[in-house]
Amino acid sequence: MAHIHLQDGAFSLPFVLLWWAVAMILLGACLYRLRTAGRLSSRQITTAALCTAAAFAVFQVELPLFGGVHLNLTPLVGILAGPVTGCVIVFLVNVLSAATGHGGWGLIGANTLVSLVEVTVAALIFSGLRRTDATPGVRAGIATFVALAAGNAAMIGIILVSGIQGVTQTAFSLLAGLTLVAVVNMAAALIESLVTALMVSTIDRMRPVLLGEKGS
Repeated sequence: MAHIHLQDGAFSLPFVLLWWAVAMILLGACLYRLRTAGRLSSRQITTAALCTAAAFAVFQVELPLFGGVHLNLTPLVGILAGPVTGCVIVFLVNVLSAATGHGGWGLIGANTLVSLVEVTVAALIFSGLRRTDATPGVRAGIATFVALAAGNAAMIGIILVSGIQGVTQTAFSLLAGLTLVAVVNMAAALIESLVTALMVSTIDRMRPVLLGEKGS
């Protein structure tokens, strides 16, 4: 949902390298965590592969709303795969998305960080709401909306810190424009929250083990 749709050259080289470095540090930490945690089960590997394929495929579908928006399923990735495996998934999705023109190659680091915020927030909220009486579907819907709001905040923060080369707008004007983008994104986030809630409800009925619910 929140994605920096800018081409290479929009960020100056120091900021391109900064966001890539932060993303690579986090990715390396996640890979190390996966390696030290022991061998992944076949179910975890299959889930990760399906999440990667689904997230990339959905990301390419543009909804004819507000001039064109798209879903990305990063909250669902966090719910099903967790933030550690989810970090690897969103990095791969962002690499594949850059290859199809969704942002420049230099912005993969920044976009990975935005996606990772959404994955992590969704995973934490979905897990934290287990103490309530809310159904998995309701928990997923709430987690998705909050996670996408956090992702939009991360997107705005990264762009404001980095600046956009060739743009003469003041920081206030840039913030105003980014806020409008975020409002449109959050309107679409309502759709993604509903879709994710329905998907999680279906998974809960058919394979609750995938959610770590009863029967896991």
